[in-house]
Amino acid sequence: MINNEDLLARVEKPGRYAGGELNAIIKGRDGIKVSFALAFPDVYEVGMSYPGFKILYHVLNGLPFVQAERVYAPWTDMEALMRSKGRRLAALETGRELSAFDLVGFTLQYELTYSNIVNMLDLGAVAVLAAARGEKEPFVVGGGPCVFNPEPLADFFDFFIVGDGEELIVETAAACRDWKEAGRPGGRRGFLEVLARLPGIYVPCFYQAEYTGDGRFKQLTAQNPAAPPYIKKRAVKNLDAAGYPTAPVVPFNEIIHDRIALEVFRGCTRGCRFCHAGMVYRPLRERSVAQLKRLARGLVDSTGYNEISLISLSTADYSCLAELLADLSLDFARERVSVSLPSLRLDSFSIEVAQKVSGVRKSGLTFAPEAGTQRLRDVINKGVSEENVLAATSAAFAAGWSSLKLYFMIGLPTETFADLKGIADLAFKVIDAGRRRSGRRDVKATVSVSPFVPKPWTPFQWAEQDSVERTKEKQLYLKSLLCNSRALAYQYHDPQAGALEGLFARGDRRLGRVIVSAWRKGARFDGWSEHFDYGRWRDALSEHAPAAPWRRAFGEGEPLPWDHVRPGVAPEYLLREWKKALKGETTPDCRQGCAGCGVCPALGVGKTMAAR
Repeated sequence: MINNEDLLARVEKPGRYAGGELNAIIKGRDGIKVSFALAFPDVYEVGMSYPGFKILYHVLNGLPFVQAERVYAPWTDMEALMRSKGRRLAALETGRELSAFDLVGFTLQYELTYSNIVNMLDLGAVAVLAAARGEKEPFVVGGGPCVFNPEPLADFFDFFIVGDGEELIVETAAACRDWKEAGRPGGRRGFLEVLARLPGIYVPCFYQAEYTGDGRFKQLTAQNPAAPPYIKKRAVKNLDAAGYPTAPVVPFNEIIHDRIALEVFRGCTRGCRFCHAGMVYRPLRERSVAQLKRLARGLVDSTGYNEISLISLSTADYSCLAELLADLSLDFARERVSVSLPSLRLDSFSIEVAQKVSGVRKSGLTFAPEAGTQRLRDVINKGVSEENVLAATSAAFAAGWSSLKLYFMIGLPTETFADLKGIADLAFKVIDAGRRRSGRRDVKATVSVSPFVPKPWTPFQWAEQDSVERTKEKQLYLKSLLCNSRALAYQYHDPQAGALEGLFARGDRRLGRVIVSAWRKGARFDGWSEHFDYGRWRDALSEHAPAAPWRRAFGEGEPLPWDHVRPGVAPEYLLREWKKALKGETTPDCRQGCAGCGVCPALGVGKTMAAR
């Protein structure tokens, strides 16, 4: 069923709202006990590119008693039409309005989508505030990396799923079915009490936050017997046994990543101290080569795509990569299906590997030294030397790449202007080494620089974030060093957006009022530069949370708003890493020996390698 069909001719990209794609699942009503809307708080092209969304769609629709459907944030042109016509936000599969589902589940990938969540609830006729929802309204659930500090969203969500969702979302759906069939005992509160007893579920309304006299977070205490003091994340032990879609929905129109996404492993062993994903997705769990080959065959046969992207946090680290690439090349040679690696590390980059994967195009290679000097790379525990950088980039130029991207962050803890100059120096060395190795003068590099944002549950969670003014000063300094070279291009990101991201990454539940206020002032699609308006957020903050912890450092013993939602990494390990960072000391990759992060014993899930 096409939702708002009469409006499609009047919007920019009607394919975003048409539905009816290949492999979309529409079940009959017989036997369906639970309806589940999977909501992505960004536009269709972004949401359709996210593999986790596809996994949950596959897992839920594999249950005979569940109908799972998709809904994405309407772009501003469609929203304006919908509001002018009094239309409601509805799912693509059946056109069912959001308010008619049992459960609405949002994927929380990025802090700058928070205003879209509020907007989607409002457009779907679901009460924005959880406390205002009636007995017949859906339960709103969140999952994804942002749940490791869910407090800024506590006012809007009935509960959160913490960690891997494949198993817990099934338990949630089953609990909903049982509660409904039992006559909804205890009403909404009764169902939330059932959920709160499931390991990995956080129900924010069962907790009360307290603050100190000077406005700082003091503590969060459970107010319901069903609510545990800490919520430990769920982790899938065996990815080979976990559900993975072999027939994902294939869009009609082009999306951001328009190819097969095959997850090779989950977790990372590197220990980069700035990396949120590297900390909260631990431990490492690799899929076997045999399982990946089976999945690849099913995906190619059911979608018609001619490219397989091997995805993970660092695919070049997969312990059986050479074997997997050789097997996939053999299996799909006649069908002209290519394989690509979207993420490559400088110390594991191999031209031989890169040339095996024809999907790594000569114009699309990105390396991430992250910092310009060895001193600062040791602070962040990047584990990459200048020799690694120059060897990998010059090898790429010698192999035929004419341009590549170098990604850095500015504002990292202990950074000085000498470290910033190191970014420019390293970029020029990359060009010089590339010219010598390749014998060509036309090699080029783009220096891309983002403001560092401290994230919860990383060793840098205590760090001060640079102010907007300080970030601009650093960006201009770098520009002065790089702008005179024709071989180098310079890109940098909006420091105001980075400041807002940092606020929500480490904020508390008082920010809920700010989100509602900014949304009412017009905030939408804050991750999109053409729609981001810093003034709306500044005004909302001054009105509702003038004491918000904007970019400040946190004390080592200070209570943290996210301490109750635990990814398994021990707080003591993070503090130890923070102190080592300040001294410029490094920690080895945990493939070389346990670093004592505590995640394996805490979760009862060990590191799994495909190689025997």
